[in-house]
Amino acid sequence: MLLSLFHDRSGSEAFFAEFEKQHVLERLKALDAKARRKGLGALDPSRNLLTSLGMEVDSKGRVSRNGYGVFHLSWVARQHPEWAGQVRLQLDEIRGRIRHTHGTLLQFVIWAGMGGSAEDKSAYLACGLLNKGPRLYVLDSTDPAKLKAILGDMERRARRPLGDVLKRTLVVGMAMGMTSYEPVVNLEKIYRLYGRLGIDSRPNFIYMALPGSLLDRFAAGRGYRKVELQLDGGDSTAGRHSSPLTCGSLYPLGLAGVDLDAWIRGTFLSAEEIRDAFRLASFLHAQGLAGRDKVTLLPPKAWSGIAVWTKQDFEESLGKSEALGIKICIGEKIRLANYRPPKDPSQNRIFLAVSRKGDSGGAAAKVTLLRRSGYPLAALTFPKDAPLSRYMQFIHYVVFGIGYLRKMNFVTQPGVELYKAITSRVVKEAEKAGGLEKAPAWLEMRQSSRQARFPGGLTLLYPHLKLAPAASARTAPQIYASLCMQLRDAAAIDYAELTFFGDTRYADNGRKLRQTLEEAAEKTFRSGWKMPVDVYEGPAMNHSYHEMIIGHGRCFSTVLMAERPERIPECGYTADYHRAQFLATQAALAERGRAVVAILLRDLEEGARKTLAAFFREALRYSKSPGR
Repeated sequence: MLLSLFHDRSGSEAFFAEFEKQHVLERLKALDAKARRKGLGALDPSRNLLTSLGMEVDSKGRVSRNGYGVFHLSWVARQHPEWAGQVRLQLDEIRGRIRHTHGTLLQFVIWAGMGGSAEDKSAYLACGLLNKGPRLYVLDSTDPAKLKAILGDMERRARRPLGDVLKRTLVVGMAMGMTSYEPVVNLEKIYRLYGRLGIDSRPNFIYMALPGSLLDRFAAGRGYRKVELQLDGGDSTAGRHSSPLTCGSLYPLGLAGVDLDAWIRGTFLSAEEIRDAFRLASFLHAQGLAGRDKVTLLPPKAWSGIAVWTKQDFEESLGKSEALGIKICIGEKIRLANYRPPKDPSQNRIFLAVSRKGDSGGAAAKVTLLRRSGYPLAALTFPKDAPLSRYMQFIHYVVFGIGYLRKMNFVTQPGVELYKAITSRVVKEAEKAGGLEKAPAWLEMRQSSRQARFPGGLTLLYPHLKLAPAASARTAPQIYASLCMQLRDAAAIDYAELTFFGDTRYADNGRKLRQTLEEAAEKTFRSGWKMPVDVYEGPAMNHSYHEMIIGHGRCFSTVLMAERPERIPECGYTADYHRAQFLATQAALAERGRAVVAILLRDLEEGARKTLAAFFREALRYSKSPGR
């Protein structure tokens, strides 16, 4: 592994020296060993900075959970070469139960989880690691459209009725939080389908959860098999840290025939590689202090699918400070015209280029272009045969290193918990009112005077923003652009997000809507307004990098949803909970004073998508007009 830093005039070497001077790695290993040997009661957060950085502490100042499993699993795995075989044996047993009960082979896997419990599976799919074995679907939304599209695709591929398909399916529920309810919503609906068709679902369901959590209580009561998340029997990993070494990461890889022995060995970083991780952490931290906190990621083609996972690991871990953040920009085409010149004091970009030795493609040319242009750049080169697990473990050390320098806990997620609490409140209000559309939160949004309609069935709502649009802004796109430009010019925002609450992965109309949003992101935001922008799907975003948006702020959030929701009547699946999450996301951002607007689309058909594209085109034209 080779790390090269270019145009580093930030003084990062002084920060890196602290890791050496304070013997951080050695102290980290000693602390984790003490926690496992003597128990959490032996730890005092007030006496050891590392305790407060990587562990959860309750209101009485006592350590309630160790979060350093992300590192010690790799340390311990060196003494347990049998772990890979143990996983393979467990998977054989699961396949055997399905074969014995239903007389059929495993053909499909539905993985129900949110955020860190799902993003690594999406990354493995995108990187081609799961091409063999049963087909895996990531169910990371409470939008009925996603489950409906998944079931439809399974029936088409199997060319069999749903009852036969469900017998061939393994359903995995995973949640690393006590209050994560989304997997329970989906599992309960799938459980109903099995019951409706008279199929014994017990061989087909497994779950990974904390003892006593919502998921644990649901699944245990139905006799489903619980899988211990960690092969050492512990529970010291946060959801986003469950990859690459927990069963939540190893199970899908094992089902696909990936060499688990090589995968696990890939996480055995040398002392020099960990030093490089701390060196990169120092570089990124120092650049952030200098105002360059927009890290543009350039992954290798073979690993391009790891971008969102990387983004989540950084932003959910390090997004808690309003004063200092770190934004990972992904999915961008490198165009110098979209960036401010390197010598411009307001230039806020740095670049992280990742490659594998010998890879072909245009990455090397882009690195050369950026380096010659004078932009701060970190180039990280892995061996050609390095498994993806090596990159993932390296990035975990980088994230920890930044957390150490910023004295920031990198395992907690208070912003995510806020959104969950508001969702629960909205759901209870809806039940009391007799339906979501009668709930106060829904009525306040729909009846707000701060809204504007656009021909074609699009409605812009901005009740959570206090500023008024410019007098010249008359139409919905003009109002949208006026609000965004005012916030940008006042330095209240410096990036944006376009988050659609619905399925953009499996349903055809959802995929096409994603393309519309990607085009708007490139033309309106990146090229037109010179702003980084994320395009993603909610509520998965809330569990992935919402921490950065709600914690650090400085984002212009646009959340979108279709007014005509999908439903699955066969199992009583409506979009009410999903729409409650849409409302709760806005309320959580508003509670923290963040800029958020909503766009409601009539539906997801071609006409609505063309209307949305026209909306963003007009917003860009207005922003460039002399009279705005």
